[in-house]
Amino acid sequence: MPKLKTKSGVKKRFKLTASGKVRSSQAGKRHGMVKRTNKQIRNQRGTTILTDMDARIVKKFMPYD
Repeated sequence: MPKLKTKSGVKKRFKLTASGKVRSSQAGKRHGMVKRTNKQIRNQRGTTILTDMDARIVKKFMPYD
């Protein structure tokens, strides 16, 4: 049985936590900050944990992590 390949885009964008949850950077932070409220910009700092349905898709692309 051949080894499965990890999607290289996924390994750059997501990390797994110790408990197996998927951590990703916040969405909506690339451009257009003038339109966003200060509260929204503050709340989007750092990273976030994906929902279970989204995490299931991501984990399919990183088989050995």
